[in-house]
Amino acid sequence: MDFETKAIRLQTERSQFQEHSTPLYLTSSFIFEDAEEMRASFAEEKERNLYSRFSNPNTAEFVNKIVALEGAESGYAFATGMSAIFSTFAALLNAGDHVVSCRSIFGSTHTLFTKYFPKWNIETSYFNVDEVDQIESLIQSNTKILYLETPTNPLMKIADIEAICTVVKEVNSAILIAVDNTFATPYLQRPLDLGADIVMHSVTKYLGGHSDLLMGALIVKDAKLAEELHFIQFAAGAIAAPMDSFLALRGIKTLHIRMQRHCENASIVANFLKNHHKVGAVYYPGLNEHPNHEVAKKQMKDFGGVVSFILKDESR
Repeated sequence: MDFETKAIRLQTERSQFQEHSTPLYLTSSFIFEDAEEMRASFAEEKERNLYSRFSNPNTAEFVNKIVALEGAESGYAFATGMSAIFSTFAALLNAGDHVVSCRSIFGSTHTLFTKYFPKWNIETSYFNVDEVDQIESLIQSNTKILYLETPTNPLMKIADIEAICTVVKEVNSAILIAVDNTFATPYLQRPLDLGADIVMHSVTKYLGGHSDLLMGALIVKDAKLAEELHFIQFAAGAIAAPMDSFLALRGIKTLHIRMQRHCENASIVANFLKNHHKVGAVYYPGLNEHPNHEVAKKQMKDFGGVVSFILKDESR
């Protein structure tokens, strides 16, 4: 199926009523015939819904859809985008580990790196997304994760995912590459196809699409890595709620149409702003003068729906 058909039609589970859309399952727990059935289910908690902190039909259906759209094998739905990011690092890092990150990242992610990582004796080194040659010199023997956000928030810088993955894996193939794909969505960009190991989303944004939910997602292509991430979610309880998952499934059905219009509108706004006498600079990768324009053309289907700009200082 094409992306659009998967977004609308893909439904892996149906009840005995064979509904067209997944119903909302507002239940904290599920019924078992006897204790033996429940014990067997608990041993294989992903195979049978037991308790909605572990799994729920709505979260499972959302995960199946986002995994298919990202071209992956496994995924998990989280309460927020930041809980997905935090859980990744909590599951994969130990005290004394090292992280390499692009310098331009979401503010809350930066807070995590600068306020909390030092408490846990985890060091972070930074590189500029358009200076890939910086990366090799930053990698240390204890580097475990390279973290990317592309397009970045809010300056819309574009990291060359494939080039960065190549550099990192040549130095140490065990280093995991995590990409926050929130601003692109799988409709515009699929980082796993470009060499990344983990993809993150704030579902709150484009995937949800209606500003009425809080949710995050992690998508991976390695089964062992998926198990590590599942365990931290299972233990910590950072799972998405059924209602948010239900709303996200609704939002994904129109993702391709919305992203097309977002990109069209953003291009119009960016070109208007760059010619405005009060605007000093416009940051949008669809503009030919954007420093990462060619990289965006190479790895993205279109240039996204976010535009940022600064005004001229007319007092000078």
